[in-house]
Amino acid sequence: MIGYWEGVNTFLAPGVYRPQEDTSLLAAALSDEPLPPDASVLDVGTGSGALALEAARRGTRVTAVDVSRRAVWTARINARLSRLPVRIRRGDLFEPVRGQRFDLILANPPYVPAPNGGLPPRGRARAWDAGRDGRLLVDRICREAPGLLRPGGVLLMVHSALSDPERTVARLREAGLKAAVTRRSRIPFGPVLSARADWLRERGLLGPAEESEELVVVRAELPV
Repeated sequence: MIGYWEGVNTFLAPGVYRPQEDTSLLAAALSDEPLPPDASVLDVGTGSGALALEAARRGTRVTAVDVSRRAVWTARINARLSRLPVRIRRGDLFEPVRGQRFDLILANPPYVPAPNGGLPPRGRARAWDAGRDGRLLVDRICREAPGLLRPGGVLLMVHSALSDPERTVARLREAGLKAAVTRRSRIPFGPVLSARADWLRERGLLGPAEESEELVVVRAELPV
């Protein structure tokens, strides 16, 4: 299937996360970063490769990683269609790039709180389910990303306000980075959150009449 995102034709295999509002919000944050043409960029959890391709269009050296075979296949096809050099690897989060350092890390991890938080997500749900607090991978990124940044390097991560951005900022600061929420956007509930709205209200994460979700971008920089 060929999809359309930000004016670019892209291939999307069944079960691969479709670029949505969170992708656009992170792409806008990426556009604000003053990257030199030879900067080294990592897109972790690349999905269709949309963000990796945005970075590659700026002449940067891009590595993209995803745990899903279908996502890796999709991202490789999109890189070929776009005629952009992106190095794409399959693996669990940062495992394929251990020992490397990057000027910029992009992360759009799963972040939706899930009622079956004690069980690992399966199938398509791996693209959004993230434990009962929505931080199954967010916390791992907070722990592991600082060790992959060069001095002056930046992490840009998007996730929902339902998964506690203040905690994200605090953990990144504890790791020695300068961190803050730099972008916010409120969007209507999609199918997943609509189906979980009552459960989220029971947990006190949503108000009685709340029918929209706030997305945030957290920017964290490793001091020089």
